[in-house]
Amino acid sequence: MRERLLIVDDETGVVELLRSYFEMSGYTVYTACSGKDALRQAGCQPDLVLLDINMPDMDGLTVCETLRQYIACPVLFLTARVETADKIRGFQAGADDYIVKPFDMDELGARVAAHLRRENRRQERSVLRFFADMVIDYSRREVTIRSEMIPLSRKEFDIVELLSVNAGQVFDRERIYERVWGYDGDGSSDTVMEHIRKIRAKFAAASLHSYIETVWGVGYKWNG
Repeated sequence: MRERLLIVDDETGVVELLRSYFEMSGYTVYTACSGKDALRQAGCQPDLVLLDINMPDMDGLTVCETLRQYIACPVLFLTARVETADKIRGFQAGADDYIVKPFDMDELGARVAAHLRRENRRQERSVLRFFADMVIDYSRREVTIRSEMIPLSRKEFDIVELLSVNAGQVFDRERIYERVWGYDGDGSSDTVMEHIRKIRAKFAAASLHSYIETVWGVGYKWNG
């Protein structure tokens, strides 16, 4: 089955260029030229989204945050913004990669293929693990506590997966950042601290158990 891409950009020339490139590469391509149109097109159940940030009716950050309530596929931002603060906001909104315009088409194609390969490897897993009153379904990328679904962003689940699969092992913030965002990430280890704060708040709303333990001066470990 051909993998489905959703391309969102308010510049029609960019959309058509990307559509042509990726259709020639064997993908099924859906397009949108506004944030609102992107949300309507999300029903195509894309395997990956290429999303511009600077759009007039609804910016890409808002679109990404809304999409994350319904889909878990990789979201790659395409943008002319280059400030570190903007990149951090993008990752916190739920993006998986951040590609600055102008970009090389072949490099973009390679990044898309790499994200899709990683996603396919994750979907091939069918593993459940039980911790206190929590169940983690790694194949569905779902966490439940006492049968209550805990809504996690993509990166939040990636952190939970890393720590829980290696329960008891201590990871410092830099190592977590490298494992979850990759060596080419444009944020900082402070992003990890903010994500863990959000994860803990979500867990605390459903359980008294402290699943992520701080090892002071070292990092974090999973306490199952």
